[in-house]
Amino acid sequence: MELSETKRTRPSFRYENEAAGSGARRVAGIDEAGRGPLAGPVVAAAVILQPMGDLPGLNDSKLLTAAARERLFRQIHECALAVAVSVVSPDTIDRINILQATRMAMTEAVANLTLSPDYLLIDGPIALDLDIPQRAIIKGDRLSLSVASASIIAKVTRDRIMRELHKQFPLYGFDRHKGYGTRAHLEAIKSHGPCPAHRKCFKGVK
Repeated sequence: MELSETKRTRPSFRYENEAAGSGARRVAGIDEAGRGPLAGPVVAAAVILQPMGDLPGLNDSKLLTAAARERLFRQIHECALAVAVSVVSPDTIDRINILQATRMAMTEAVANLTLSPDYLLIDGPIALDLDIPQRAIIKGDRLSLSVASASIIAKVTRDRIMRELHKQFPLYGFDRHKGYGTRAHLEAIKSHGPCPAHRKCFKGVK
């Protein structure tokens, strides 16, 4: 696994093209959403884009508005060769820790793809226990179009889950902060105690 770190730039097909140059035909970008929040699942996505596909405005999901993410979510599903997600619950996060839960979600997302990838581009310094060539890219969601696509799929999927959790547990404001440790969220936990959607092992909850 090769670890890459570069200055901030817009995502491109640079890393996909380098993988293709070594013989890869189906390059999957992998990213997650929800490592840091106090509540909700961690969600990972895997995306295999068409080579040189056109997705105007595609970027790291954290740099986009909610409306732009929703638009790109639809476009990615329409034009990608394969898209898959995996959701790992707060209970599992508590049991195996957030890093291992993230790796589990990423591994399952790859397994859920309808096309088998022959190369993986992974956001961050994470290695997956898979017999597939892979490259970890620091800030990959800002550098690789495949990873940026996965970041959008993971983020939109998780935000939708958090809005549904808000309907079940309306006291915590999950629809607003998506489970992150805002002051209002921490105060709600102090007032009402944690709910089943919370990660009991996280500081601010336990």
